Amino acid sequence: MERLPDNTQSSSKLPLGLLNFFVYGTMVIFAAFFQLYLQDIGMDKLEIGSLMAISPFISLLAHPFWRYLSDRGQNIRIILLIMLTGLLITGHLVFKADTYQMLYVSMLMLFFFQSPLLAQSNSLTLGYIEESRQKFGAYRLWGSMGWTFVALTAGPIIDSVGQNGISLLFSITLMLAMGSALLLPPITLTTNTPWISSREIRRTLQNKHFLAFVLCGTLVAIPNAINGIFMPLFISDLGGSRFQVGGAVFLSTIFEVLAFVLLNRYLKRKITVLMGCLTLVSLLFALRWNLMAEATDPVQIILIQILHAITFGGFFYVGTRLTALFLPRPLRSAGQAVYAFALSGVSGVISGFLGGWVFQNFGPVIMYKMGVALAIIGALGFGLLWQHIRKNGYSPSIPQEQ
Repeated sequence: MERLPDNTQSSSKLPLGLLNFFVYGTMVIFAAFFQLYLQDIGMDKLEIGSLMAISPFISLLAHPFWRYLSDRGQNIRIILLIMLTGLLITGHLVFKADTYQMLYVSMLMLFFFQSPLLAQSNSLTLGYIEESRQKFGAYRLWGSMGWTFVALTAGPIIDSVGQNGISLLFSITLMLAMGSALLLPPITLTTNTPWISSREIRRTLQNKHFLAFVLCGTLVAIPNAINGIFMPLFISDLGGSRFQVGGAVFLSTIFEVLAFVLLNRYLKRKITVLMGCLTLVSLLFALRWNLMAEATDPVQIILIQILHAITFGGFFYVGTRLTALFLPRPLRSAGQAVYAFALSGVSGVISGFLGGWVFQNFGPVIMYKMGVALAIIGALGFGLLWQHIRKNGYSPSIPQEQ
């Protein structure tokens, strides 16, 4: 990477912070309010779920494509600007779509620009702060502030403007993100991340302990992804407002950073301890989904979302740590890729179709009760794996080629 002079690093602080703020603010609009827009234009729960399930499919193509362009052009800032521009254009196509066919096609294009956006912005941030005393966590905090601020303010704005409110807010936050990126000083860098070969993936999947760990993790992740898609619709069905939806999203993320800090400081990096924690977190997920199934008021749902920091925060942190412990160092990058694909990609596709079908045909109570069952099955699997490791011990090894 081309090193930035000290005055250039200093001049990039505010624009870089604002870029993170508005990129994360744009993302929360989709996480919290886009499902409600789709419901307002006449789509049912299954149609909404199937539309949101497209994203993991598209990300399989989008991530390597944009990463290849970044590596080849060695200018992530320009690539990020292209992605933001493409997202702005395709977003307008989505909000102007007047047929389901046009909506699905425009959503395919939108997800192509949106799904790798956070990864690219994180890479850009790391490039600007490399070889400086600046901390990535400080800029990630800007992103968290953007997420929570937009989550709380978007609902009233959308309600005051009307059906076009989400389109207007989406455009404004995106253009502010583009303006922040344009204010950044020039920089030349590559992602510097080695490509993961299919051979490394195969050897990773030959580890039976790791494979069992990933399968159990996927079972626990499916109801969490279902909640991410359909929780705003559940609040709406109970008579809640967009402001209450934003409040639920706000409470679900505001304590995440604190959870990560505490886990990083106090949790032992021992495989048996981490497996025990993951089993407990999975049972807490089951409790969370049972509380959601019993909820009869939007305020109850908002308060239940406080558990997100403990459940998802613990699940993500502990799972990432365990991936490194289950595999030898040469296979850890491949293992993280498999783990991320299973918990974000596979679970995202299943949750969209399965959650939408159950919600549409049996209602939210049965949908969340199904989440309880999946979380308990995943917890039992983790518990059995934990007991097996405690009894027999475990040492990661590189499997022989077959």
